[in-house]
Amino acid sequence: MSQHAEKTAAPETLTDPFAARKAKMDAVRAAGGNPYAYTFGRTHRAGDLQTKYADLATGVETEDAVAVAGRIMAMRNNGMFIDLMDATGKIQVFCHKDTMSPEALAKLENFDLGDIIGVKGTIRRTPRGELSVRAASAEMLTKCLLPLPEKYHGLSNIEQRYRQRYVDLIVNEEAREVLRQRSKITTAIREYLTDVWGGVEVETPMLHPILGGATAKPFITHHNTLDTDFYLRIAPELYLKRLIVGGLADCVFEINRNFRNEGISPRHNPEFTMVELYKTYTDVSDMMDLTEGLVQFVAKKVFAKEEFVVGEHTVNVGGKWRRQSMCSLVQEATGVDFMAIIDAAEARAAVKKLGVHVEPSAKWGECVAAVFEEKVEETLIQPTHVTDFPLDISPLAKPHRNNPRLTERSESFMRGWEVANMFTELNDPADQRARFMEQVAAREAGNDEAAEFDEDYVTALEYGLPPTGGWGMGVDRLCIILTGSANIRDVINFPTLKPIKG
Repeated sequence: MSQHAEKTAAPETLTDPFAARKAKMDAVRAAGGNPYAYTFGRTHRAGDLQTKYADLATGVETEDAVAVAGRIMAMRNNGMFIDLMDATGKIQVFCHKDTMSPEALAKLENFDLGDIIGVKGTIRRTPRGELSVRAASAEMLTKCLLPLPEKYHGLSNIEQRYRQRYVDLIVNEEAREVLRQRSKITTAIREYLTDVWGGVEVETPMLHPILGGATAKPFITHHNTLDTDFYLRIAPELYLKRLIVGGLADCVFEINRNFRNEGISPRHNPEFTMVELYKTYTDVSDMMDLTEGLVQFVAKKVFAKEEFVVGEHTVNVGGKWRRQSMCSLVQEATGVDFMAIIDAAEARAAVKKLGVHVEPSAKWGECVAAVFEEKVEETLIQPTHVTDFPLDISPLAKPHRNNPRLTERSESFMRGWEVANMFTELNDPADQRARFMEQVAAREAGNDEAAEFDEDYVTALEYGLPPTGGWGMGVDRLCIILTGSANIRDVINFPTLKPIKG
């Protein structure tokens, strides 16, 4: 039920904005009009007219007939001047008795800010230089029953901006532009992966019977017909690699949603967009090249630049990015050389001295990762590939060819945030089986983020996964950085919000 359902059934007073607008809507109907029209024969959009007539001189009138439609964002002089906005921009409408009949002018009395109207007329540029449509007629197309926020500044309550995104978008051009840029970023990603990397775009299941593909706490749902619980996917990785095993293509990628039952913060939303790619006969070094190439392509394609202001920092995505191992970065930040520490107990003692918390059963690699996350991660402002991740925290990555404690896994950071994760993929089925068993043991010990045993995936590997590089990037985080946004909610059309109770 509408928030105004009871109000419309009760006696109305014109001091109530909703009632006053409804009275105007009723007046349109009484005059034979339809305040919720079926269609309108629009010939031009506002932005197209601004471009087409950019060189029209001040004070010049034309006989060029146009039909425009959009939302009223401002009215001046009792409706003589109307600012009309559509998805491409704004144009002024000039309503005057010289070109409008008394009946047509009378219709203006029922117009309010926010109404969607259709206007037919001719193009002129006013003596003040404003491109305008000299109206011959103006029709109500959709009545706006609720007043827009004052002075077009958007909703004053930040939380309400996201709850009523539609209102924020009506009055906030900056919000509209960020979401348009997001769309362009996604299009550019798809173009780069298809045209440069030869990728075939695919879709894989959202409902997973087995938890896997990443380390995260899942959402669980129930399928009634099968009487079976499924996980909303935390990552598409294992299905994408099955396609590589099957020989669908040398390179496959997917841009789609992942779901992780974790916290909400300026850089986390439980439902988020990832792009993942797998390409045969490549390794983690190639995937780092992919990251750099893609980000630079998107930056130039969408923004025509490689330098971005991100909070208090300026981030330059151009050129070759720094590549440095996790242990080396930790040693620079803390003075502790974890590569010289072999025993897990010694590693836990070193972590404790640094004031970093780990579980009493933490492995060597988990200790390294904990110190990195707390002492290093937020310092990585300029683009950096963090390489040589510990084996203990990388159950799907191939062992490092020069050190069995490490893997051929890297993560890319900007603004102190991870934006991409990449591997030389593990393709030894016996090794993968052993890693899965370790994850099962961790899960049985109480780690609800650990993966489950995926027997079918091991079977797929037994058929043979070619040497393969794998890569994933958080689209939302990339959008935050390139648009200079402060919060992940700014780049998601409808972010996850705490329900309003009562």
